[in-house]
This record gives sequence, structure tokens and C-alpha cells, in this order.
Amino acid sequence: MREPRSALLTESNMALFLDYYELTMGKANFDSENNTICSENYFVRAIPQGEYLIASGLEQIIHYILNLRFTDSDLKWLKASKDTPEMSGEFLDYLRNFKFDGDVYAVREGTPVFANQPLINVTGRSIDVQIFETYLLNVMNFQTLIATKTARIVHAARNRNCFDFGARRAHGRDAGILAARAAFIGGASGTSLVVAGQKFNIPYVGTMAHKFIQDFPSELEAFRTYAQSFPNNTTLLIDTYDTIQGAKHACIVGAEMKAKGQNLMAVRLDSGDTLKLSKSVRKIFDDAGLKDVLIFASNDLDEFQIDNLVRNDAPIDGFGVGTRLATGANFNPLTNEGGPSALPGVYKHVERMVDNRVIPTMKFSDDSGKSTLPGRKQIYRIYDSHGNYVEDVVSLWDENIQMVESQSELYTMHPLLTPIVLQGALVYSFPDLIEVQNLAKSELSKLPEPYRRLTGAEKYPVVLSKGLKNLHKELSESKIR
Repeated sequence: MREPRSALLTESNMALFLDYYELTMGKANFDSENNTICSENYFVRAIPQGEYLIASGLEQIIHYILNLRFTDSDLKWLKASKDTPEMSGEFLDYLRNFKFDGDVYAVREGTPVFANQPLINVTGRSIDVQIFETYLLNVMNFQTLIATKTARIVHAARNRNCFDFGARRAHGRDAGILAARAAFIGGASGTSLVVAGQKFNIPYVGTMAHKFIQDFPSELEAFRTYAQSFPNNTTLLIDTYDTIQGAKHACIVGAEMKAKGQNLMAVRLDSGDTLKLSKSVRKIFDDAGLKDVLIFASNDLDEFQIDNLVRNDAPIDGFGVGTRLATGANFNPLTNEGGPSALPGVYKHVERMVDNRVIPTMKFSDDSGKSTLPGRKQIYRIYDSHGNYVEDVVSLWDENIQMVESQSELYTMHPLLTPIVLQGALVYSFPDLIEVQNLAKSELSKLPEPYRRLTGAEKYPVVLSKGLKNLHKELSESKIR
């Protein structure tokens, strides 16, 4: 009888989290002694919802790059596998001795970014940089999607607390943990997932399930029991049987707690007409002299529904958002419009070294959306005199970028890609997650409102530098491959 397995990745078995073609290309490069220095760019081709993204996931990418090791067990399995019969001893020895010694430049986590901007630049030996592709895309695409979705939700909530409740609906166990992390970067006040609190120091919160109430002879007895156990942090779920009656029972418990010098903190609505019920419940508590009791709402919420509730003056103090946060749902339930819940980020070859010369490369395609921009690149962000975003310029890496002279006295310009790893060594100190969240909040406030709207947002201006446009034109016309 075989025992069950967890299937969770650990630091000791993450090397094979790659697509097979990364190994086949690697072996072919190894056999042909084609392992030149080259660069790859990570960028997102299109944004599923809205016009901006919140970069997220870099810390896990760098951890992977710096700690990636192929174990003897990995290599023994590859050598014996019927699906990899061509894997030679010499190439497996290369993998056995693998250690990244190249450079990584990246946009800091929490930074608002836009489509077709190079968010990560990896430079190293050809075999090495392609091994990262699957892991890098998996982590960056997912966490950036969730951080962005959360930023939209928080924007819709207008300073009300929003919490991640999505672990049970996330697409996998790791996804649940990383969704909580990315959601916090995007502005969530906390998560329901305890392990995310342990791993990332994210505040974790919780109330009760309907099961707890059903497990008692009456709703009132369940409420009283819970309040006795949590006299300083009582939130009651009031929709198990009848929401209005549940609110009245909560008022009884709130009054009893008040008589003891305690306070009922909040109640939660999880079903029904949230707008109508929230107004009715607010009146019940106000009439009972319990005006300090907060109302939280859950129930398949997203930014569109929250925005609708806020616009209609729902007296709701905070929101728990689950399914549509943790899956990055690209769907508007008010209009039935949407598409796949995925971020189309890609990792593409942009240059290589030949005889100590840098040769820029690009992908040509009849589909303009599949073409790529050549060469290593930098992003320069231009700010006005008030510190607000004006436009971004994508340039060649060593290009001398100068702003239009009439702007020079009023505008400032800063590069976004910063050194993270140089010659295989970490040179960047990763901030605590609360610092990343604060960065995201601060930077988003500098993005003018027309670019942040939930619907009908304007496209933020991202322009190509003169040098990049000229290089792209030159390669396109000559079809240098």
C-alpha cells in the first residue's frame, strides 16, 4: 500500500519546476558549445482589467535563482526517465554544478507598471537564464495579477478595510499562500490564512462559520458562547437563519457585553441583498445604542460590487473578498463581461554576446502582439512638479535619455529597474512586506485618477525612446535573426 504524498515544493526539490523544453534547449546548447551570455526580459503583453499593474513576486523569484540546485536525486531520476533518454552524463554534470553567476535588474515590488514594459532583466549564460522561465512566469504572473486585483478592490472600497478570504478557492495550496502575500502588497489589511501570517507577518483575521452556529441549540446561545471566548474581538456572523433576527440576537449579546465593560466589535453579512440588509442592520444597532458595532460583508464580492455598494451608501465598514481576489477573476458581474483569469506575462530573449559584441535580437511575427522589442532596456518614469506620473519612457540600456528642455525645470525622471543580483551575488536588501505595501499605496496615489478607474480608464502614456525605435526599425527592415 502506497502512502499519500503532499506534492508540496520545498527548497530541496524545486529545480525541476520547469518545462521540459528548457532542458532540451539546454542540452542542445551544451552539445553545440553555445552557452554565450544573453539577456531575457520579463514583460506583460496586455492587462486583463484596467490600465495598470502592481509588480509583485520578485522576492520569490530571486530566492529561486539564488538557491536553485539540481540534487543527485533529481539527476538520477532524469537519467533513468523513459521521457529523457538523451540526457547525457556531461550535461547532467553541468546541471549538478549549476550556480547562477549573472545579473538581475528589476522593478521593485509594489511599483505600478504598464503593459510591454521590461519589468525584469536577467543576464547570464544562455543555458542558465532559460532554466528560470517557467518558475519566473508562474510566480510573477500570478502575484502581479493578484496584487493588481486587490489594488482595484481597495480603490473601490474607498478607505474601508479589505481582507483576503480566498485560500479555499485559490488554484492550489501555494497559490493560496502567495495570493495572501500579493493581496497584502496590493493593499489588503490582512488575510484569513494563518500560514500567511506565519510566513510573511501579515495580520490574520477570522470570525466564525455557519457551522459554529448550527452546532448550538440556538443562534443566541452560539453568539453568547463565542463572546465569552473572545471578549475583546467578537465578530458575529448573522445570516445563518434570518439576517434581521440574527442582528437582533447580536444586539442582545452586544448589550450584555457592554454591561460587562466589553464591546461587540462587528457583525458579518454573507448572503442576501447586501445593500438592503446592511442598511436594515445598521438601523437595528443604532436604535439599540450600539453605534460602534461595525458591519463587514463577504459573499462573492469584487471591485465592481464593492464600488456599487459604496456608491449607494451601504453602511459597510469593511469587506472580505475571496474567490474573485485569489483567482484574479477577470469578470464584471454587473455587465457579464470578462475573460480568462490569467496575466499574459512572457520572458523573451532580447540580446546575446558574440565575440565580445552585443547583438540585439527580437522576435518577428505577423501578429504584432507577438513581436518583441530588441535589446536590454531601462524604464524611465517622468514626474511632474507635484510628484505625479506624467509618462514612462522605455529606452535602450545604455542610452542617454534627456527630457524635452521645456520640461526640465518642472519634471523629474527616475529609472525603475534597479540592480538586484550582480555576478550571482545579492546586492539588494528586500524590504518587509509592510514597506512594500506602503510603496504600492504611495506610488498608486501618484498615478492620476483617469488611469486608475475601474472601467473606462485612460491608457497611461508609455513611449519608446529614439534609440529603441530606431533599433526596432533597423532590425525589422533587415530581418536580422
